[in-house]
Amino acid sequence: MAVNIQTVGVIGAGQMGNGIAHVCALAGFSVMLNDVAPDRIKAAMATINGNMARQVGKKLITEEDRKAALARIKPAEKYDDLVGCDLVIETATEKEEVKRRIFTDLCASLKPDAMIATNTSSLSITRLASSTDRPERFIGIHFMNPVPLMELVEIIRGIATDDATFESSKEFVAKLGRTIAVSEDFPAFIVNRILLPMINEAIYTLYEGVGNVEAIDTAMRLGAHHPMGPLELADFIGLDTCLSVMQVLHEGLADTKYRPCPLLVKYVEAGWLGRKTQRGFYDYRGDKPVPTR
Repeated sequence: MAVNIQTVGVIGAGQMGNGIAHVCALAGFSVMLNDVAPDRIKAAMATINGNMARQVGKKLITEEDRKAALARIKPAEKYDDLVGCDLVIETATEKEEVKRRIFTDLCASLKPDAMIATNTSSLSITRLASSTDRPERFIGIHFMNPVPLMELVEIIRGIATDDATFESSKEFVAKLGRTIAVSEDFPAFIVNRILLPMINEAIYTLYEGVGNVEAIDTAMRLGAHHPMGPLELADFIGLDTCLSVMQVLHEGLADTKYRPCPLLVKYVEAGWLGRKTQRGFYDYRGDKPVPTR
C-alpha cells in the first residue's frame, strides 16, 4: 500500500542533499538531515538559510515561509535518528560501493514500511536496491542541480520496485511542485544520457583543437541558446562527476561513443574538478573566471 510521506530523511548534506532538504522543508515535510560529519550539517543549514533568504529577497517566498521551513529541518547525526522517517533519500558521492554500504547499514535503523530512494544520476537502481532488505520499496528519485531552481525530477523504478512505492514517489514529487519524467533503469537515465555525452563531445572538440574554451562555450550559448556553455556547465557539475557518469555509460552500454575524453581524465587526475576546487576548464581564483586552455 502507498506510504503517507510526512517525514523525509536526507543522507548527505552536500550540494544535492542541502538542496533536497531545502525544497522538502518548504513543501511542508519534516526533514532529518544526516551526514558523517556534524560540521557538514551545520554548513548545510547555513547554505539553506542563505538560499532561502535569497528567495525572500526575490519575493518567491515570505520571511514566515523561510522561518517555518528552517524549523522543520533537524540534524540526524546517526542512522538511528532516521527511525521516524517515511522516506529516506540518499545523496552520497556517485560511487556504487559507497552507496551500497550506506544502504546496508541504514536498513536496520528504519521502520519496516519506510521507503528508500537514491538520488544517483547514473547508477543501476536495480543493483543498488539489492543491497537493501526492501528492494520493492526502493526507487530512484533524481533531482537536478541546483535543486531549489530546477523544475524536473526523474523517477526510476528498479526491477523489484512495487506500484505503491512508485505511486507514493510520484505524489511526493508533485507536492514539491516539480515536474516528473519517468525513466527506465538504464545507465544515466534520460537527462544525463543526453547531456553528458554532449559535454564529453565539447571536451573532445577542445582536445582536438577545433576551438578553445571560450569559442566552444560562446558557440553553444549564442548558437544553440544554451543558458551556459558546456565547459562552464561541466565545471559547475564537477569534472569528477562528469567522468564517473561517462564511465557508467561506457561500461554499461559498451559503446565507444561514450568513451570519456582523455582530456577530461587528465583534468580529474590533476584535481582540477571545476568550481569546487577553483580550477577546471576555467580558473576561478581571480575576480572573474579565466579559461585554462
